[in-house]
Amino acid sequence: MQRQPPEPASAPGPGSAPEPVSPAKLTRESYHSSDTGSERDYFVYLPVGYETERARSWPLLVVLHGDGERGDAKSDLDYLLKNGPLYEAWIQKRDLPFVIVAPQLPLYGRDQSVSYLQARTRAEIPERLADGVPPRPPEFPTPSPFSGAVANADLPYGPEGPPDGWSKLEADVVQIVDAVTRSHRVDPQRRYLTGISYGAFGAWYLASRHPDLFAALAPVVGWGHPDLMPPLARTDLPIWVFAGGRDTTIEAQYFYPGLATLESLGHSRLRFTVEADMGHDVWARVYAGRDLYDWLLGFSQGAGRAP
Repeated sequence: MQRQPPEPASAPGPGSAPEPVSPAKLTRESYHSSDTGSERDYFVYLPVGYETERARSWPLLVVLHGDGERGDAKSDLDYLLKNGPLYEAWIQKRDLPFVIVAPQLPLYGRDQSVSYLQARTRAEIPERLADGVPPRPPEFPTPSPFSGAVANADLPYGPEGPPDGWSKLEADVVQIVDAVTRSHRVDPQRRYLTGISYGAFGAWYLASRHPDLFAALAPVVGWGHPDLMPPLARTDLPIWVFAGGRDTTIEAQYFYPGLATLESLGHSRLRFTVEADMGHDVWARVYAGRDLYDWLLGFSQGAGRAP
């Protein structure tokens, strides 16, 4: 992503060298969870130039992870590096011009019943290399044939999404967004929300509950319930939704009832992309590209949203 050279904090004297551009930085912040009653951590990624471009306000990208990355928000927090914008910015060292915030969803006992949570190990967590970047993991296999998706209004989940999801951590996420906006040089008119799978359901829910908190929404492989759509339509919040045509976990047929409701309410800022050749890991393609980041940066609440 192209970036303008940073403006120095003060004019350099004759013959002095300009201040080096600060590198990207990944930090942990702590907060007291109103849901669990305990101290938990979340990641804050600071982009290239954040510490040297001192007069600049930065966009904020809030990322809600999927079911397989939940944990205690202490020793388990590094699981959030496995995919999504944090993986792209920190592990793949891409220059994404956002302050990125990533909280962690508690296990809520799912590690006792969900096989992929029981089987996961820290060996799955990618490492940031001193030189270069690691190879990207292969795409999920997609043995199922291509097929058209027909709308299905018999939705398996209610407005809160699947069980033990982000709706339970609503107050925590809002608290974190407010805290980072105050403590970092964040532009409050350019706060964006995205989520993966479980996190996509959470992103729909949180955006509906707090439609004035974000300038744009991007749920990836998670559909929105029709009951969530009125606040999103009322604010005409820009939304870009992604599904996998071969996804047997979150099937494309369930996306249409909510999106049709959104349009029927007069919403005009909607994109829906079905990656017809992909399974559930659509996020790998979406976040590895640049289209979504460029689209998000086109919206600002204060200056009016781009078409």
